[in-house]
Amino acid sequence: MKKRAFVMATLLVLSIMVAAQVAQAEEPMLVNIPFAFTAGNVTLPAGEYRVQKLDGNSAVVLISCTDASASAMVLSNAAQAKKAQTQSKLVFKRYENRYFLSQLWTAGSIHGRQLLKSRAEKEIAQSARLDNQGEITLVARLSPR
Repeated sequence: MKKRAFVMATLLVLSIMVAAQVAQAEEPMLVNIPFAFTAGNVTLPAGEYRVQKLDGNSAVVLISCTDASASAMVLSNAAQAKKAQTQSKLVFKRYENRYFLSQLWTAGSIHGRQLLKSRAEKEIAQSARLDNQGEITLVARLSPR
């Protein structure tokens, strides 16, 4: 009887932990992006942005400037890391002086989002010199809905 109660209590605690992690992964992120960048087929100016999935199961990511001057909706695929992320972050691919939003990660989760490459990014990636490519990571903070 004690063993059964212990197992039930353990399962309850684990389910609460998983639910909390899923809820945190759904929270919007705020990030200050100090350069113009492309998300999908839209080029956005530097500024503070709110980034969130359109809804819980959606592949659509909404990126909107906090001053309402610019926004974009982009398609993404699920991504998975080998270990939980220590920080919420956005990852950009850089080709010379152009930046393309590539990935979104939430602190405490192994699940993230990989944005689909636009035609422009594919073309510039093929023509860019290898020494002028890079990856930029910006730390984000979670934002209440």
